[in-house]
Amino acid sequence: MKKLSINISLFFVLLTLSSCNDWLDEVKQTTTVSDEIIWQDETQVDKYVNSFYPLLHDYGQFGEAQFYGSFTESLTDAFKYGSYTLGHRAGHPNLYVLTPDAISPDNCLYSIWLRSTAYKQIRETNQFLSLQRKYSEFSADRNKLWEAQVRFFRAFVYFQLAKRHGGVILYDDLPVSTNKARSSAEETWQFIADDLDFAANNLPKEWDAANKGRITKGAAYALKSRAMLYAKRWQDAYDAANNVIALKLYGLTDKYEDAWKGNNKEAILEFDYDAANGPNHLFDRYYVPQCDGYDNGSTGTPTQEMVECYESKNGEKIDWTPWHGITDETPPYDQLEPRFAATVIYRGCTWKGKKMDCSLDGKNGVFMPYREQGTSYGKTTTGYFLRKLLDETLTDVKNGKSAQPWVEIRYAEVLLNKAEAAYRLNKIGEAQSAMNEVRARVKVNLPGKSSTGEAWFKDYRNERKVELAYEGHLFWDMRRWELAHIEYNNYRTHGFKIIGATNTYEYVDCDGQDRKFIKKLYVLPVPSEELKNNSLIEQYDEWK
Repeated sequence: MKKLSINISLFFVLLTLSSCNDWLDEVKQTTTVSDEIIWQDETQVDKYVNSFYPLLHDYGQFGEAQFYGSFTESLTDAFKYGSYTLGHRAGHPNLYVLTPDAISPDNCLYSIWLRSTAYKQIRETNQFLSLQRKYSEFSADRNKLWEAQVRFFRAFVYFQLAKRHGGVILYDDLPVSTNKARSSAEETWQFIADDLDFAANNLPKEWDAANKGRITKGAAYALKSRAMLYAKRWQDAYDAANNVIALKLYGLTDKYEDAWKGNNKEAILEFDYDAANGPNHLFDRYYVPQCDGYDNGSTGTPTQEMVECYESKNGEKIDWTPWHGITDETPPYDQLEPRFAATVIYRGCTWKGKKMDCSLDGKNGVFMPYREQGTSYGKTTTGYFLRKLLDETLTDVKNGKSAQPWVEIRYAEVLLNKAEAAYRLNKIGEAQSAMNEVRARVKVNLPGKSSTGEAWFKDYRNERKVELAYEGHLFWDMRRWELAHIEYNNYRTHGFKIIGATNTYEYVDCDGQDRKFIKKLYVLPVPSEELKNNSLIEQYDEWK
């Protein structure tokens, strides 16, 4: 997929993303252009469709929609925000894992139900489709291309709702009343599948050069392969993944660190940025270490639990027990497989030309015990910093903006989706093959796994956690597997307090109290505002 700096033209919504691309030339928002006039001009309709593309940014790791900017990985054992003062990318994730009873119908920052968020976005897609039916006199083929893109985005937003709630209110047209009941989970997933099927059947495998970056047939199948795992519709997930593979357009990048940078054969669906002209993002400001010249970065960092998920370069499990105390022995970082160094900044590695300390008395990367201060101010509470997704070419983090692309779906995920679906369908050979293809990436080159049954699924879970680290999957995976209440209860995250002068590594508790996950969080509540304004809606049983 070629890189495309997307410029967004807006008609009915006001976004902060600007425009500068050939197929997204800016159109000034105006109240004088009627709906009917827009539908007389093919170029204007194209730009109307373009206004939905920022949803990829909004729900990606560089956006705010999933968890008000925080990583949902912070609700797992893999990531730790260093602040206890409440706020986004700060104390709220810690509050939710340490005191989950704080989550309620009126207080859940990773709920998107409100009509100012997800349902506003769904209304906008339905408004497009309604106006298209009313005014468009373009050819059937042209109409289908527009409709397919917009229905993809409607499915994309409904997927975000369904993975949180299961059955939700379904709208396939503009609502005539605020009162409408929830549909079942099965009906909701079918609605999503239908929209994605329409998109896949009517979108091209590839667009011409002027339209590179638009939603493709492969993107629709790929999202369906993801969504149907949540729906537990294994055959549909398996078929959708195979449909992506059959296109023979995608593959794995040789280097793992290139996989999320976009503009390559692994990127099936991406959103691109333009640092100078926009759209752009400030992701790096939130996560770079202090030595990058910005004092308010490093809001969250990888945990020791995440580090211990990485196998050795020979595919063996490392015994970390010698470092679960105090020792002057250097951890076996140099023995870990390549995806570790591409994901995590650790003591002794090089970051932007600097050798990192990650220690209490460090110059390049400073450790701070959790709760020593209200906020972490560019320091690490785990002894590590995030590397993955950061733009290593961005030298002026304080004043600059990033153009690092967001890759929403990449080919490695599709292979893993196929592996999981095949396992559920008792196609263990295909499951092994698909997962092992990911492990065999040229510059990763790990031996394949030949395990079966529950042992294979345990291997698969670890492989998915490592391969898709910090791309927004782990928390939702653990919920859909219904393992969060088992593995994310009564545990704490850990890290290393490093004394550089003596090269001492002290295994430390990074939470100070046990984390919890209560079962009712498998279904998020209907917000009180919806219950108040919709006489037909009922609260989920878990929250009555």
